[in-house]
Amino acid sequence: MKTKIAVIIAALIATPVFAQSARSTMKAIVVHEYGGPEVLKYEDAPRPEPKENEILVKVIAAGVNPVDSAARSQKYARFMNITLPAIPGYDIAGIVERTGTSVTKFKAGDPVYAYIALDKGGAYAEYAVATEKEAAAKPKSLTYVEAAAVPLVSLTAWQALIDTAKLSPGQTVLIHGGSGGVGSFAIQIAKARGAKAFATASTPNQNLLKQLGADVAIDYTKQKFEDIAKDVDVVLDSVGKDTLVRSYGIVKKGGIIVSIVGRPNQAELDKHGIRGASISVEPNSDELAEITKLIEEKKIKVVVSQTLPLAEAAKAQSQADTRHTRGKIVLKVAEEPK
Repeated sequence: MKTKIAVIIAALIATPVFAQSARSTMKAIVVHEYGGPEVLKYEDAPRPEPKENEILVKVIAAGVNPVDSAARSQKYARFMNITLPAIPGYDIAGIVERTGTSVTKFKAGDPVYAYIALDKGGAYAEYAVATEKEAAAKPKSLTYVEAAAVPLVSLTAWQALIDTAKLSPGQTVLIHGGSGGVGSFAIQIAKARGAKAFATASTPNQNLLKQLGADVAIDYTKQKFEDIAKDVDVVLDSVGKDTLVRSYGIVKKGGIIVSIVGRPNQAELDKHGIRGASISVEPNSDELAEITKLIEEKKIKVVVSQTLPLAEAAKAQSQADTRHTRGKIVLKVAEEPK
């Protein structure tokens, strides 16, 4: 009898612990070793716990960016202070599950989207944490899939054109890679700012450039951009290499080249009497809120070219790594709430 009672008591004690253990895991994409997309493993992982300044978000969708592959690159993982095992991804859209003790902007149940800092990541998962400085209220006019395509690339475009180049009404800007993630937002931000936008893309994407509001669409497979865009105030370069080299000569004196893929050559900048900057995007909830306003005012549309389930993250990254994605690829993590 005593033995039976002991077994029952042990079972009662063990059950809550087991239940808690089950609740503390989630499905996620985890990188255990460096390599190609094949190292992205769909498996159980510990659910993150929010710190006092963080929110725990139930992720509905996660955006895919070329930088996401850094978590599986030994070179960039070390540079970005990423340690393995790691969950990649920096863009999320979802619903606040819990808040840290010092959080005041959000409460459980709030729809949010966020760009999580590059040294943290964690977007490719059922749950992720973000600080108040990384998150903003999700645009009401967007689905969660569309919202997940916004934060990192839109903030990159904003910080390049507005914070760094100080783009102002009446100025002209050339945006390389106008049909990509950053480029598609850059065109629309430039137009909302009152600037004239030149943009480059391949033949199939010329109509998209015009739909996004580009004043002049340039087919780089058939035309030399330097024959069309002359004396521009700003160049936003997301291509680098030969494209950057050929861009120095089209910027008017006192203008600026902002690169998100390399560092402009100071000798070339001096030779042409122009400025140059290389930027790395930083989370900024206030700027994300400004971008939200433009979205709600219908001044920015979001281009999602492909949606894949979380388990197919390797396929998504393989496409993103080509740097020829039209708009954005998004991973659907959970069903959109009704």
